[in-house]
Amino acid sequence: MSSFIQKGIRTMLLLLVAQHAFAQRLLNEPIDISGDFRDMSNTYFVADSLANFDPASGTGRLVWQRSLYTVRHAFDNMMLGVSPAPPNEFPSGEYAPNPALPFSIEFVSPRTVRIRAQTGPDFHPREPSLMLVKEPSRDGSWLYSKIQGGHRYISKFGSVTILEHPWKLEFRDASGRLLTSTRNPGDVAKSFYPTLPFSFVRRATDYSRSVAAVFSLSPDEKIFGCGESFTKLNKYGQKVVLWTDDANGVENTEIYKPIPFFLSSRGYGMFMHTSTPITCDFGATFGASNALMIGDEALDLFVFLGEPKDILDEYTNLTGKPAMPPLWSFGLWMSRITYFSEADGRRVADQLRKNRIPSDVIHFDTGWFETDWRCNYEFSPSRFKDPTGMIRDLRTQGFRTCLWQLPYFVPKNTLFNEIMEKGLAVRDAKGNLPYEDAVLDFSNPNTVNWYQKKIEGLLKLGVAVIKVDFGEAAPPNGLYASGRTGFYEHNLYPLRYNKTVADITKQTTGETIIWARSAWAGSQRYPLHWGGDAETTDMGMQAELRGGLSLGLSGFSFWSHDVGGFVKKTPPELYKRWLGMGVLTSHTRCHGQPPKEPWEYGQGFQDTFRMAIEMKYRLMPYVYAQAKHCTEKGLPMLRALFVEYPNDPGSWLVDNEYLYGIDILVAPLFEENETSRDVYLPPGQWIDYQSKKVYSGGWHRMEGGAIPVVMLVRDGAVIPHIGLAQSTNDMDWNNLELVVFSTTGAESKGKICLPADQQLQDISVVKKGKGYTLTKDPTGGKVKWTVRGYR
Repeated sequence: MSSFIQKGIRTMLLLLVAQHAFAQRLLNEPIDISGDFRDMSNTYFVADSLANFDPASGTGRLVWQRSLYTVRHAFDNMMLGVSPAPPNEFPSGEYAPNPALPFSIEFVSPRTVRIRAQTGPDFHPREPSLMLVKEPSRDGSWLYSKIQGGHRYISKFGSVTILEHPWKLEFRDASGRLLTSTRNPGDVAKSFYPTLPFSFVRRATDYSRSVAAVFSLSPDEKIFGCGESFTKLNKYGQKVVLWTDDANGVENTEIYKPIPFFLSSRGYGMFMHTSTPITCDFGATFGASNALMIGDEALDLFVFLGEPKDILDEYTNLTGKPAMPPLWSFGLWMSRITYFSEADGRRVADQLRKNRIPSDVIHFDTGWFETDWRCNYEFSPSRFKDPTGMIRDLRTQGFRTCLWQLPYFVPKNTLFNEIMEKGLAVRDAKGNLPYEDAVLDFSNPNTVNWYQKKIEGLLKLGVAVIKVDFGEAAPPNGLYASGRTGFYEHNLYPLRYNKTVADITKQTTGETIIWARSAWAGSQRYPLHWGGDAETTDMGMQAELRGGLSLGLSGFSFWSHDVGGFVKKTPPELYKRWLGMGVLTSHTRCHGQPPKEPWEYGQGFQDTFRMAIEMKYRLMPYVYAQAKHCTEKGLPMLRALFVEYPNDPGSWLVDNEYLYGIDILVAPLFEENETSRDVYLPPGQWIDYQSKKVYSGGWHRMEGGAIPVVMLVRDGAVIPHIGLAQSTNDMDWNNLELVVFSTTGAESKGKICLPADQQLQDISVVKKGKGYTLTKDPTGGKVKWTVRGYR
């Protein structure tokens, strides 16, 4: 092929990839680095062979074969593929053409393996990772054996094989079944279609490097996780960009809370331990290829073996289990955008109590400052005559107060000059602001101290919780006090932000509680998070659920959403249906464009609204116990069916239903005027909570009830209830009712956790004559129990 044609092809390809990571067309547009792995101007290094390896320490050197993209032409069709290439540096001999670079394998637990690989010299001092609870220790239970052409390590849950030439990693379960393996040039050669093998790229523009950790996918394999992704729950066939973004909705691909973690239906999961942008190509480009294109110049990958529950437990052992939120947070949060005055807040509180609608939180959104949205941490003196008195009086009525704020400061903000003078904002390369707004730099300890004092002042007034809004727009081209650019700090910003507010809240009030929109790996330690600005539509409602389930499959136990949607005034019919899902979420908040208060929709609507909220308040012992269980195991309150039923093929296919804790199944009504829907039930018997009808596993057409939602209880479950109260403050935990959902009279089980002692206990009930009896009082006589059947 002539050099003229080759040059023309190169020019066209460069134009095609001009939209790669470093050429954002819009401010804070998600960075998709996949274009850098398909650029003819770059150099690629393909994992080739082990130069050496010490089995005792798990360390060695991995040889990387220098490669370039070349064009293949056949029958008027051109394709690109990487091929070995000679060195091009001068002086020759000064630089390794095929470098041998550090590689290691570490065993963190019997289920967890850590793979690390360098793509060049590392002069950056290793610092504690904010994503990890602590640097993991080594597990000594894995047994080593030398095999022909490689090495093998075995635990009771599986094995890892390292083949030396060509280099390959194989992960297998305890039975020897292959779960996944790295893809090398030999695997790529099995298809005419050229794909990327396990490699790293060195960019021609600046010699920066990024890793493509490429693994195999298998027939019928399904992938879940990656944070609060609103697309189809199963990510197989999708390309997911992990870049924190103000998604401005839930019916699109952008993500408020991307998490560099996923799990597979084949029995493994992976955590990409980095804060750089990542593009995960889960078989979207090539069906058998799982290409994890990671912006970092070094690979740090944790691989987990087991079923979904095992994997979530292992992942959250590394990145942290959530703190237990306070009891009051599980009650109703009443809000709109926005209450503008003390009079507004007092009026809403009075109406909630007058109309006998249980509630625990009044939230003031963007309007509590003198100028709407202009956050200066001060109540408007013209509209809030006595904010301290208001907060105190609301607390007397059984309400906590929540306040909105954000970490961006417009030039007219009274704090803007102070922020700039004290060097508290992110700067650009010249030392100016990347944006017109000043964005707080939470990698700067001085910023954290300044900001926490502002938040502390509000908490000392009696405010119970801070809304940690935004946080997705940390400047990607900014220079941070950490010494790093936004390439490494952008995705980490939500975690720093979440931690900063949660820490000062815990220090001041003794409770770990925030209300946050953005997140990254580790943010689950600081509950809780909500699903952003959902469209006020049927599709918005369903997408919101997918996002919540996806976040739960990424290590987050607690999640909420704006009941009824955020963007427009909610039609009453949609609001009712959404409420059925909203009360059966870990946390329940009515928020969005006004009105949101039930009395604004008429008496009939208010009666339905009250009925739904009362159900959640009566279920509070179940909710609280399940929440406690989640904090101990890293499980989500809203969980996909397959988390509890991994051996049921049907449960892996459903993404429009969920389990609320262990024992309650919820199928929301997503379509306008829909009163019934098709529902899939996992194996066993299920009892409709509202109608008391009994169903067996499989597909059924089912009706919603007076509360417009389909809600069933697993046969053999004991669901604890409590007497109705208008606030969680007034609940009587000394008198509890156990409702036994059993069709056979066999032993039934449940869980209980009293807020006073925080001890999760098992409950066991057996049938005795015409009634039921508790086999053993788990509270040692602290509670007076009433036990009855579900009918």
